[in-house]
Amino acid sequence: MSRILIAEDEPRLSSFLEKGLRAAGYSTTVCDDGLRCAGMARDEEFDLLILDIGLPGQDGFAVLRSLRARGEKMPVLILTARDEITDTVAGLDGGADDYVTKPFVFEELLARVRARLRAPETGDSALELHGGGVRLDVRTRRAEVDGDEVELTAKEFTLLETFLRHPGQVLSREQLLSHVWGYDFDPGSNVVDVYVGYLRRKLGSERFETVRGMGYRLKP
Repeated sequence: MSRILIAEDEPRLSSFLEKGLRAAGYSTTVCDDGLRCAGMARDEEFDLLILDIGLPGQDGFAVLRSLRARGEKMPVLILTARDEITDTVAGLDGGADDYVTKPFVFEELLARVRARLRAPETGDSALELHGGGVRLDVRTRRAEVDGDEVELTAKEFTLLETFLRHPGQVLSREQLLSHVWGYDFDPGSNVVDVYVGYLRRKLGSERFETVRGMGYRLKP
């Protein structure tokens, strides 16, 4: 199991990242201080670092410089609200492997994590998902229902991928909002219900079960 160090000082976001990555099969450790993060990355074994720039104690750029100065090869994915091109260049030139700005969609972040770790956590099956007569090829972004190809929008595809990665599990509207539309999307929105409706029309209403008061489930 790959170990990921999350350097993030915003409790709501670090909790969101920790829960999502653990659900995806990763082991996670959260650190909210730059100096402590640099020490943990030096003294413990991690496979990837998700690094916020605006950390107390020592900012993310300084943490990154210290890691690379001592020859640390661990992949680093910068996650920050700073979206200026100068910050992006500084992060990448400083040795970061990838750069994601807030707000973000969790499934995109997860795809970047998998890419940086170079091997999907569940092998080839993570790139081709099956369930309820549905086949999803993550590499080619193609979906099939009972052998027939179905056209899906980007958000429909990501929503279906989320269901298929959690087979038989009831997913709340809040979980789906976080995974597909981003952790800070308006929780009062009915966008989840709308898009589940789209999938029902395209894939068959019998495949998606509404669990009253809880959320939705893709039937096996």
